[in-house]
Amino acid sequence: MAKHSTLFSKGSSALPKNSPSRLENPERRNALITLGGLGLGLLATGTARADLPEPPLTHILAPVKPARPAPDFSLADTEGKIHKLSDYPGKVVLLNFWATWCPPCRRELPSMEKLYQALKGKPFQVLACDQQEDADTLFAFTGQLDPAPTFPVLLDSNSAVSKAYGVPGLPTTFLIDKTGQIAYRAVGGREFDHPAIHALIEKLMAA
Repeated sequence: MAKHSTLFSKGSSALPKNSPSRLENPERRNALITLGGLGLGLLATGTARADLPEPPLTHILAPVKPARPAPDFSLADTEGKIHKLSDYPGKVVLLNFWATWCPPCRRELPSMEKLYQALKGKPFQVLACDQQEDADTLFAFTGQLDPAPTFPVLLDSNSAVSKAYGVPGLPTTFLIDKTGQIAYRAVGGREFDHPAIHALIEKLMAA
């Protein structure tokens, strides 16, 4: 679940750079030319893919059948305040797992805040569990959002909570009903202020 990084190590060789066995051997030279061409092709493909528009956010949440109990947890928010899932009895909880380096996570956060504001004062709570980042990183990122989140942003520093929930990738969202059961799940970015999601949460609050 953590953001992966690729490690590069510098190779070593007993041959000097201009050794004939490295540059003047025809078979080696042809192999290097072929590899270089492949590298340019991969680079061009990667650039082309980077230019493609990002897929739109959807509004579908899959029901979890049978519903299962949501594991309780205790996490600090960006100001050091501790939050537990059990702090919100009788409320529908939207529990989101995300990270600042995740493009669909960044795109869906403003819609999450709009939903949170629209349901203010109702038995509903949003909790966003960031994965393996520190408070300074989150402060810097969320301060640039419009609207910025006013719901708790929690630090799942070692991804223990995401593992307990079996999160397959980021972002992943769970809708937990008022009895503490996981009722719906979504993997990938969602448009949380969409009327369909709003209506689904209203239905869970009324149950």
